[in-house]
Amino acid sequence: MRVLITGGSGLLGQYLNEKLSRDNEILSLYYENEGNCRRYNSIRTDIRDWGRMSMLFNNFRPDAVVHTACFSRPEICAGLSRDEVYRLNVDATEMIAQLSNDFNSRLIFTSTDLVYDGEQGGLLREDADLNPLTLYAESKLMGELSIQKYSNNYIILRTALLIGFGRTHSRNNFHYTYEKLKDGTEVNLFKDQFRTPLSLFEAAEYIGKLISMDVSNEVINFGGAEKVSRYEIGKAICDVCGFDNTLIKEISCRDVQGIPQVPDVSMNTEKLRALGLEQKPLRENIHHICEKGIL
Repeated sequence: MRVLITGGSGLLGQYLNEKLSRDNEILSLYYENEGNCRRYNSIRTDIRDWGRMSMLFNNFRPDAVVHTACFSRPEICAGLSRDEVYRLNVDATEMIAQLSNDFNSRLIFTSTDLVYDGEQGGLLREDADLNPLTLYAESKLMGELSIQKYSNNYIILRTALLIGFGRTHSRNNFHYTYEKLKDGTEVNLFKDQFRTPLSLFEAAEYIGKLISMDVSNEVINFGGAEKVSRYEIGKAICDVCGFDNTLIKEISCRDVQGIPQVPDVSMNTEKLRALGLEQKPLRENIHHICEKGIL
């Protein structure tokens, strides 16, 4: 298949480049950092440019589009204007949905678990109440609505906390935590914020399967097998890698000023498993991540 990837130099995008290029013809789009896109068929472009994107679609004619490009962290969005965040996270998503529909391309969109109401007790199903507390989460939900309005062949993946090492320039909380523990440095981790973390390897593998599955117009919880806190993730890293777990200091998310309170956005992933996408246990995934190492 011909697969267009947006955000190809991002945290997940670089894993998608590696995975999807094995069995497909990919075109990976990046904007600022090139990342590992240099090793694949890729092009630097601004996905907010309608004329440029129309030309790309017309020339490449993708069978599937995996849209990951966005301002991807709540703290990044908090430092930007609402208009700037919406232009990329909402308006560009709407445009990509329209173009995907015009060219009969399947559209896979990575949203976030942070669209859910974190006060409901966790293990949330796809029809649970929504309550985005950050500009980032709000913009991702608006992106979902744009896709549902303009695309006739979409899959929306409400993506959990992604664990694994960032490629090239990209980093995430798991990567920073691992490096601190390896160096013997103390790390503060939340004991009372719960997610269903998903391995970056698994995320790329599952998306590779979803692009050719007979599934459309669905919202799917895209998370891992276990509900855990960041503290428990840190403990699991120590157990697997033999690091000193006394370096981990438990803190409460409620004690940190300026962080929206989302105590539990863990997700029920029965819908994902019903598609044959069975997640591995957390410690098995961490072992695989650490075995592969930082690339």
